[in-house]
Amino acid sequence: MTKPDLGTYGVFGGYWLWEQMSAAQLREIEALGYGAIWAGGSPAADLSWVEPLLAATDTLKVATGIVNIWTAAPGPVAESFHRIDKAYPGRFLLGIGVGHPEAQTEYKKPYDALTEYLDALDSNGVPSDRRVVAALGPQVLKLAARRSASAHPYLTTPEHTAHARELIGPDAFLAPEHKVVLTTDAEEARAEGRKVLEIYLNLANYVNNWKRLGFTDDDVAKPGSDRLIDAVVAYGEPDAIAARLKAHLDAGADHVPVQVLTSPEKLVPALAELAGPLGLT
Repeated sequence: MTKPDLGTYGVFGGYWLWEQMSAAQLREIEALGYGAIWAGGSPAADLSWVEPLLAATDTLKVATGIVNIWTAAPGPVAESFHRIDKAYPGRFLLGIGVGHPEAQTEYKKPYDALTEYLDALDSNGVPSDRRVVAALGPQVLKLAARRSASAHPYLTTPEHTAHARELIGPDAFLAPEHKVVLTTDAEEARAEGRKVLEIYLNLANYVNNWKRLGFTDDDVAKPGSDRLIDAVVAYGEPDAIAARLKAHLDAGADHVPVQVLTSPEKLVPALAELAGPLGLT
């Protein structure tokens, strides 16, 4: 299976963020050398916001991180994939995942539901090498490697990346997200990180994954220990942030979607500040 080519670094944000960005801002992100934008937040199945992003740019790719299998039916999602791919061949990567099972009123084992969804994408002609799966634990990581280009872990560490690479083998695509705050003030960075992590500290899949990585009950108790926040949120001088992000590549990642915790109007300047240390420009 051919790995997706999204460049070394991408930019992660909610799909609503990308709807707010101007064509000029998108072109600047592309010119800085970031290879893809990742859209989180469980968008609707029609994915109508994707084409304008691709139309505004020449080579930038778009990946969903992720389409939620509980809220977006596979048939309409497959139709959207084919529509986008026909208009912009090879520039869209479909990321799917179980989201937060705690939020679902109809219980079904997430692994089984994910398998059925992948079966439906197969039936609807979505190529396995044009999709990735949000994966944290060993079983879903292995499923991602078998049934897709592979895995898009979220809120993890380079140590998790190294373990994931061991599980999925050398040929699968691995794209772990990592959060960034452009400040040298540790307390400011941790405060921003805790705002984002608050919801995830209630979610068993993330808490269990952190515990597998060696974090304690105290670390994962609200509001999250300094140790936990520092592990999943990079901050400091741009060179220090770049070193933290590069650690994922050293651990076996193919591509790192960078989520800068800042306001929309400050995003492109922040990405420009990081581009040099990341070796992009």
